[in-house]
Amino acid sequence: MRTDKILITGAGGQLGTVLTKQLQEKHGFDNVIASDLIINSSFEGCFEVLDVTNFDALKNCVLKNEITQIYHLVAILSAKGEEAPLQTWDINMGCLFNVLEVSRLCKIDKIFYPSSIAVFGDNIERDNTPQSPNLTPLTVYGISKASGENWVNYYCNKYGLDIRSIRYPGVVGYQSLAGGGTTDYAVDIFHKAVREEGVFSCFLKASTQLPLIFIDDAIRATIELMDAPAQNIKIRTSYNLAGFTCTPEELYNAIKQVYPDFKIAYYPDFRQVIADSWPNSIDDSSAIDDWNWKPKFDLESMTHVMIKELKKKFKATIV
Repeated sequence: MRTDKILITGAGGQLGTVLTKQLQEKHGFDNVIASDLIINSSFEGCFEVLDVTNFDALKNCVLKNEITQIYHLVAILSAKGEEAPLQTWDINMGCLFNVLEVSRLCKIDKIFYPSSIAVFGDNIERDNTPQSPNLTPLTVYGISKASGENWVNYYCNKYGLDIRSIRYPGVVGYQSLAGGGTTDYAVDIFHKAVREEGVFSCFLKASTQLPLIFIDDAIRATIELMDAPAQNIKIRTSYNLAGFTCTPEELYNAIKQVYPDFKIAYYPDFRQVIADSWPNSIDDSSAIDDWNWKPKFDLESMTHVMIKELKKKFKATIV
């Protein structure tokens, strides 16, 4: 049985930063190759500067490092993507096609492709959104992810690739700043509160209900899905995944329990339209049935950890 050699593309992003460390712990530093356009000076482990839009560079990296698994995390996110829709489409889809083709040619054992609740549109059942509704996303990011899900399914069926995917809710984590998504407020608000920098300006309405997930649960779900026996994976587009659901007002009130003088003001912008097309809550029963998914964090426990870890982080920065 050969040793797994893992390549992570987009390793410098919000998910990649944490996933890389977890995979290093699981598989060993020498067996995990992180990659991105630039390297973080504090990174520990094996790193390759890699532009995934370059097919030959990606293929050479895979062959040189004898890669057996790819976690493909490169993408321009929802809000950022609306600033340059055609470029977002070209990058998101071009990188995916390169990963799929390299995986086919090099006979990669497993591939992970992250999708998103951005694939849903405003014609869905917004409460307990089911696994397989009609997907009519409103953003180019969502369009690229919905298209990507279909291409993943195609490569699974036509070429026998073992590709696995999750539709992430908004991911909240303390390890890095968010990267241009519509649920970024749920990360930024903690930074503002812990730094005690005055009033937080929220770009969504107070009552906007959206699914969120704590970073620890998101990473654990990813690894559990990839570890599940192939015969258990019955969905080859992308699995719905749920953590918990809350509004900006509910999140603010949870933080206010610790910072009673913290203030918030609401200034909805173009991201409100995007959020209004997304689910209020998610039906993830297929993930529960197929690979025993269960979140560990709710709003209260996530808030506790976020504040605790950010306080440590900011204190270390000041020192």
